[in-house]
Amino acid sequence: MSSSMISGGSPVYRRPSRRIYAGGVAVGGGAPVSVQSMCTTDTRDKAATLAQIGRLAEAGCEIARLAVPDAEAADALRDICRASPLPVVADIHFDYRLALAAAEAGAAKIRINPGNIGSIDRLWAVADACRARGIPIRVGVNAGSVAPEKLQVMPLADAMVASAMEQLEQLKSLGFVDVCLSVKAHSVPDTIAAYRRLSALTDAPLHLGVTEAGTSYQGIVKSSAGIGALLCDGIGDTLRVSLTADPVEEVRAGIAILKACGLRRDGLTLVSCPACGRCRINVEALARAVEDALGNVQAPITVAVMGCAVNGPGEARAADVGLAGGDGKCVIFKKGEIVETVEEGEALGRLLRYAEEHFLLSRP
Repeated sequence: MSSSMISGGSPVYRRPSRRIYAGGVAVGGGAPVSVQSMCTTDTRDKAATLAQIGRLAEAGCEIARLAVPDAEAADALRDICRASPLPVVADIHFDYRLALAAAEAGAAKIRINPGNIGSIDRLWAVADACRARGIPIRVGVNAGSVAPEKLQVMPLADAMVASAMEQLEQLKSLGFVDVCLSVKAHSVPDTIAAYRRLSALTDAPLHLGVTEAGTSYQGIVKSSAGIGALLCDGIGDTLRVSLTADPVEEVRAGIAILKACGLRRDGLTLVSCPACGRCRINVEALARAVEDALGNVQAPITVAVMGCAVNGPGEARAADVGLAGGDGKCVIFKKGEIVETVEEGEALGRLLRYAEEHFLLSRP
């Protein structure tokens, strides 16, 4: 049993797992849960791909995955890996030779799918190439890649787990153990069931996700339900929120899920009330203004925006700084203690000033 601690929080249970490395990013073995995303650019367009990786890195992404559909993309991978600020995972389907080329080009990790990589000889060739360069492999199972004969005799979750374990055992038989596993479905219950069963069978690190989750609204809801439930079980070493949207949104959503599960503390944590009949200030506008002003900060800070002074400072007493509205006025509080009362029009500016003071005082 292992646990991690966030500042001001309780120990969070983490399932014990083996540690692997995607470039310089540790995955498993008690390392912080890392956030991944996948570029939507054509990998053959090196400039566009590197520009998108740069935006992902700025948003807090830690590992970037790229599609490698052909030899031209694999060739472009060499320059991309060399210039990328993030470790690059090569996503391989069907042609094992592309995995060999990606390994040679400098990929930090290779992702293969057991349903379409081909014969055991091809898997061995990929394992040998990765072992020679110290590159881990992610065995990525999803609902669409499971062999039909398995689905005829067992539920989807069991079939995905069986597929992942078969390929893990094949790799182990070759002496290759730097393996990460994923078992994703677009069904949240199937995804949760598969990961829970898989986590009991192996200590391999697990990459979490609900695949094909949908556009921002639906996709974030489904990913939060599936990934969040697993993280709260202590399951998961790295994750991707799969959205039909700008991949930067995937990163922001992933970080938010980690914060909600008590596994990350860096950056802004916003506490804001849903408002009620007592509210006499525009809570939504103030909360969004705080997000806009502090959304890109790296240092940890919790800021509260509450609709009334009746219970605002008490409910949000753990916030580093906060405001609570009254009838045209707001109280500013720090750790639940009111420090001043100001006009509503001045409240945002005063709150941000106290936030800046908090950053200055918290620096070592």
